[in-house]
Amino acid sequence: MADFTLVGSPEPFLHVSMKNGETIFCESDAMVMVEQNLEVSGKLRGGLFQSFMRKFTSGESLFQQQIKAIGGDGECLLSPNLDGDMQILEVGQRQYILSDGSFVAATENTIINAKVQSNIGGALFGGTGGFVVMETSGQGKVCISGSGTLLELDITPEQGEVTIDNGHVAAWDASLNYNIGVQSNGNRGLVGNLINSLTSGEGLVIKFRGHGKIIVCSRNRASYLQWLASALGRTNSNSN
Repeated sequence: MADFTLVGSPEPFLHVSMKNGETIFCESDAMVMVEQNLEVSGKLRGGLFQSFMRKFTSGESLFQQQIKAIGGDGECLLSPNLDGDMQILEVGQRQYILSDGSFVAATENTIINAKVQSNIGGALFGGTGGFVVMETSGQGKVCISGSGTLLELDITPEQGEVTIDNGHVAAWDASLNYNIGVQSNGNRGLVGNLINSLTSGEGLVIKFRGHGKIIVCSRNRASYLQWLASALGRTNSNSN
């Protein structure tokens, strides 16, 4: 199995060391450098249906990059499209659900599939998870990214319900129970809570219960992109 290592700080590269015949796959445009023995190609991983599911429900590219060592051992460097931190997850005994845009790369025996969720709150409100989530299976390593700094939280049943802002969740343990919705406040009811969420600036939240890990990021990537688009719009207006 290819070896994953994070190098550099504060925004690391993913360094991948591969033996002859080994394969990894990664998000489109993640490749920074490959050595001569490595071949890069585009693949509809999981077939056409799964590729379209990833594309239209989570923003992932239709084609993923496949990197294979075909002429001997080799190394490559990968990075996410946006600035931020990365973390390597071991999957097998533990599987994860990934938020929109957090996938960077995975070893060949690890599968990232779009899955329709039975979560009622998520089905109503969408967002991270929405009607469909990205879930790992198989065995190997997955590298994820998040805006700002990533932090791993250990959730236990004794904590009761743990609420985290939707935009600050990069990935979570698939064994956790979760529900996506708006932050509740008193006896306002569903409509009242939704209006309060819209007027207060607070977006969707994910409420977790059980035992497992959650990887959170210190910055909200969607909010950052909205701010950047607004700032660029003002700059263009001032220059005209």
